Amino acid sequence: ELRQTLKERHVNMIGFSTVLGLGLFLSAGKAIYMAGPGAAVLAYLVAGTIMWSAMACLGEMTALFPVKGPIFEFPRRFIDESVGLAIGWITWFSWVVTLAAEIMSITEVFRFHFDPAYLQTFQYPSDRLEWRAGMDTNPAVWVGIFLIVVLLVNLLPVRQYGRIEYVFGCIKITFLVGLILFNTVLNARHKFHADRFWTYKDPYGFARNDFSVKDTHTYTGALGGLTSFWTTLTTTLFSLMGWEIIFFTAAENRDLRKTETLKLATRKITIRVLVLYALCAFTVGLNVPWDDAHLADLTIHGISGGQNSVFILAAVRERVKVIPHLFNAFFIFSPFSTAINNLYGASRILHALASHRDAWPEWGFFEAIRSRLESTRMGVPMNAVFVSWLVGFLAFLSTNESQAENLGRMATAAVAANLIIFAVNCIAYLQFYRQVNAAATGKLDEDLNLTPEMRNFYKRASRQYPYRSHLQWIRAAYACTGCILLALFNGWRTFVSPFSAKDFVASYIAI
Repeated sequence: ELRQTLKERHVNMIGFSTVLGLGLFLSAGKAIYMAGPGAAVLAYLVAGTIMWSAMACLGEMTALFPVKGPIFEFPRRFIDESVGLAIGWITWFSWVVTLAAEIMSITEVFRFHFDPAYLQTFQYPSDRLEWRAGMDTNPAVWVGIFLIVVLLVNLLPVRQYGRIEYVFGCIKITFLVGLILFNTVLNARHKFHADRFWTYKDPYGFARNDFSVKDTHTYTGALGGLTSFWTTLTTTLFSLMGWEIIFFTAAENRDLRKTETLKLATRKITIRVLVLYALCAFTVGLNVPWDDAHLADLTIHGISGGQNSVFILAAVRERVKVIPHLFNAFFIFSPFSTAINNLYGASRILHALASHRDAWPEWGFFEAIRSRLESTRMGVPMNAVFVSWLVGFLAFLSTNESQAENLGRMATAAVAANLIIFAVNCIAYLQFYRQVNAAATGKLDEDLNLTPEMRNFYKRASRQYPYRSHLQWIRAAYACTGCILLALFNGWRTFVSPFSAKDFVASYIAI
């Protein structure tokens, strides 16, 4: 069995560290390019409220019923068993693919290089800004090194893993605060574009009013603003994935009841992510225009290097030395830490699936695999860790540019899969909400024979109830609607001529 050795502080930082991978540092620039700095901030806030509402649904159900694999167990209980098990496998797929994508992104960040002509444009103090060692080294070397370290950390007892991620999470929070202060200082050094930021004009204005697709179609006016904001909204979601890992820790959380871990973790992560992400996007948007050449990347899929990060561009444009190297080094550390958590989450999902015989084919071979995946050693499901880790070898596709693009498409499919997972869990919550209220009022089947004490326990207004949010059923409906719409229209650009079958499949195969 899994051991309950994680503390509340460990769970908090595991959740935050998982969300903060490379997504913010690269997607923030793409969001600013597509929608403008102000609209990019709004996109982060809107996407954040959708994720927050969905996580609150999972938080309430898990706090009341702390089970293994809650993200598929609740759909299994409250919707249909087959739906729940399907969600379990989709979740495992999305987490292992994200593991490979995070490792692959590290290899891209190592290829740090600026065109000398770009540096001369802003009179950068040096005529070269690059990591020659990273450019000359085969990406397979970095993939192998980081995959091995990720595996070793996940083989540690879970309490040691929690301590490591607590330190990593503190480092990430400190860096984000420093990033906000750095961009604020840059903007305060002199008047950039006007006396006040709210009077900035294009390309520093609040939002773009045009949007180009595949260099063949350009939408302007209200339609341009809508398409740019919607596309930015789906882009920002990639940098907001991973909140659900705090619920994967429920079976290993020793403070689950005592300190209201899930309640605190859900709210703390929400505040940290929404505030820090929005401030990062806002402050850097004051310093880098949306028409910067390094931000002009509207590819639907793919992972860029550190030279495409809007935060590094802010330092380069202001001729600040050393800082670009420090930022790029952190952009390697951040997805590395997230990859560790991705393997943790994937292994716990696979271990939970192994406890359900119906989730596996009835052949003897698969039964043998299932029984081994269900086993643990020192409280760690090592077989589940190892099997999930093997899928991370997809990161070796980064050695081939065309294959790396395919892995990028798989990562897009994983994001779409997460939207479906959250939508299904919101539906499960609405059913859970109805049944909990029925249990509290004695309207459930009489054969349950609920005592008055048990009925009182299910009253959401009672102090015994572990975690609840006001108007949560409305938030569940809001999150469900948002996730469904985003999943249905996340790949709308694939329909624009010329039609891309590969991008279409990547965007909609999860559906």
